[in-house]
Amino acid sequence: MATRSRIAIETADGTVRSIYCHWDGYPSNNGRLLKSHYRDRKKVEELIALGDISYLAPELRANGPHSFDHPADGVVVAYHRDRGEEYSAPNHHRSIAAFAKSDVEEYGYVLTKEGQWLFIDGHKSGAGRSPIPLEEVI
Repeated sequence: MATRSRIAIETADGTVRSIYCHWDGYPSNNGRLLKSHYRDRKKVEELIALGDISYLAPELRANGPHSFDHPADGVVVAYHRDRGEEYSAPNHHRSIAAFAKSDVEEYGYVLTKEGQWLFIDGHKSGAGRSPIPLEEVI
């Protein structure tokens, strides 16, 4: 069974762009990967530009063959790029608060314009849905 998540980035004007990730959205997996391998804003922008993904991995590109059916180890698998599906453009949200209130699937992650990863637990409602620093959960 999938553990779905949304991965997002806050832009300079305070709006947020997000993509869907189907597998392993738990903080112990996606949270750790984002914190360890997606500290560079440019790399996160490249991740978001891929559109929806099957799963997150440390690297965005393979050095050799890579496809949905035969993925290279340690490389993100994207539905459009690697499976040939129609491109699913990132969702747009007015703010981090609006992103937190949206359907973040089971878990949500957003890189702020200041470079901090925030976490949203999609299982919670009300004040429990407020973004918190990712460091507090992993």
